[in-house]
Amino acid sequence: MTTDHARPAEPGRSRWSAQTWFNVVLLAMAVLLALSAVIGAVVLRNAAQASNRLIDEISVGRIQAERMQTALVNQETGLRGFVLTGKEEFLQPYEDGQRNQAAASSQIRTVAPMARALGELEAVDDLSARWRSGYAAPMIEHVRASGPETVSAAQAEAGKQAFDAIRGALDDQNAAWSRARDTARAELAAARTLRDLTFFAILVAFLVTVITVAVLLRIAVFRPLARLRDASRRVTGGDFEHHIDIGGPADLAALAGDMEAMRTRIVSELEEARASRRQIAAQTEELQRSNAELEQFAYVASHDLQEPLRKIASFCQMLQQRYASQLDERANTYIDFAVDGAKRMQVLINELLTFSRVGRVHQEPVEMDLNDVVDRALVNLSAAVEESEAEIDVGDLPVIVGDRTQFVMLWQNLIGNSLKFRGADRRPHIRIEAEEQDGQWRMTLTDNGIGIAPNFAEKIFVIFQRLHHRDAYGGTGIGLALCRKIVEQHQGRIRLDTDYSDGARFVITLPVTVASPQETAPAAPGEDG
Repeated sequence: MTTDHARPAEPGRSRWSAQTWFNVVLLAMAVLLALSAVIGAVVLRNAAQASNRLIDEISVGRIQAERMQTALVNQETGLRGFVLTGKEEFLQPYEDGQRNQAAASSQIRTVAPMARALGELEAVDDLSARWRSGYAAPMIEHVRASGPETVSAAQAEAGKQAFDAIRGALDDQNAAWSRARDTARAELAAARTLRDLTFFAILVAFLVTVITVAVLLRIAVFRPLARLRDASRRVTGGDFEHHIDIGGPADLAALAGDMEAMRTRIVSELEEARASRRQIAAQTEELQRSNAELEQFAYVASHDLQEPLRKIASFCQMLQQRYASQLDERANTYIDFAVDGAKRMQVLINELLTFSRVGRVHQEPVEMDLNDVVDRALVNLSAAVEESEAEIDVGDLPVIVGDRTQFVMLWQNLIGNSLKFRGADRRPHIRIEAEEQDGQWRMTLTDNGIGIAPNFAEKIFVIFQRLHHRDAYGGTGIGLALCRKIVEQHQGRIRLDTDYSDGARFVITLPVTVASPQETAPAAPGEDG
């Protein structure tokens, strides 16, 4: 099976990371915002300047020009009244007009020093000054000295003509202010139009920028991220042959590379697992064949081997009975050894058969009360219990699911061991208790026998391992190995409590809900014999 490998980034090509893309986008937005702020401020300043020039300069100048015109008309009217009547009160408008004219002229020069109407203002001031010095002042002196009746029509007409020149200058000044007003209005309108267009352009630029940024982020970041997400989902969904494309920003490309490497490793390990499963299947097949051979051996051992042993024991006993008087003591001893060996060989074969059946032959799992199971084991051991006068205390044991026959064997072996290895100087006392701890049943069998050294805590559960000579204590060394096998078949654990020193204490832990023992192939015909 071939697998795709992660493609490394091309040399010489550098990719931006997603963070760099976001930084660039934020920088572009900041630059655009700064430019928009500067342009908007300039446009607003120009519009404000145009508005201020129209309001603060031209409007004030026109008002003061009209005031100056009124002041000059008042001067001419007051002078004419004085010339016609000779009364001094008619000179009051003339004198007030001079002051008002001077004030208006000064105001115009203050608010509009660079106004286009300043040329016309100079002409008005010059003509009005010459009119007052060349006509008005002499005429006032003449009337005061000679009286109004001495003023000729020609003199009056000369004064009128001199003032008409001032009127023309005033008209030119008003026309100049009107032109300045129209120009300022046009500039203000243009500034406002430019302002509106500028802000509209800024708005459009922002919209275009936002759309561009969204498109760029989608192309450069979100689309590669979506491809990476889809590819990872396909791989996690079981499509391990799907290549994870490496693209987009540098950090996403690096993440895709890591995921591609992980996919490649998973594919490699999956292939190794498949090879291992094939090997395990082959080994399982070989193990099944070996088990079949062992079952055949058990069948042979249970029938073909026991029959010669029975014959050996029977004929040895017959030989001893028939020829006992002809044999010496040594011959009888040899015959006893032969009979005892044959019987022990039969016991050993039966024990081996029992041990081999655990895990291979079992009854259907049933719900059972361990108190009843222990009672059945005690019935089987009633002769040994009565002989040893043992005191056995059984606490409240749980109800579990399992193979009842195997659990009877378990308790029978444990209790039988306690009775066998009892102290010579005291009456056997056995306690069986149970409690629930962390989802498990913890059961203990405690006795006051000779005990077991802690360094033999594991050795005692190994088949054929004995701690005492056969002459001291009988047995085959299979009992505790059988107990461990039964407990482990029910997903439990059995151990020796090495902290207990006043005898022996075995601790059994089983799940609260015990599953049925693992099923195996059926036994060969007749192997229960």
